[in-house]
Amino acid sequence: MKNYLFLLAAIAFEVIGTSFLKKTEQFTKLYPTLIFICSLSLSFYLLTFALRGIPVGIAYAIWSATGIVIISLIGYFVYKETLDFPAILGISLIVIGVVVINLFSKSSTH
Repeated sequence: MKNYLFLLAAIAFEVIGTSFLKKTEQFTKLYPTLIFICSLSLSFYLLTFALRGIPVGIAYAIWSATGIVIISLIGYFVYKETLDFPAILGISLIVIGVVVINLFSKSSTH
């Protein structure tokens, strides 16, 4: 269970960092750039602890799928970006894939 808490924290910092990426304006704005770099660095550091008990492919699938969904929501609510049906369908398929892995794969129990 501790491994999944590390994974959750890694996801949170990945989302924080990625949400600031647009504000860096191609790394020309100092504070958003520093937040991006520190958040992503901390995210990967925390991910290494999660990998002590979760296979790398499973952890990365959860990490990336959760990040995609949350960042898409941030894009919609904060940056007023919209997604068309194919984008929503694709994101949904990614989430379904991660759910299938976690519910039915024996790989996720290592």
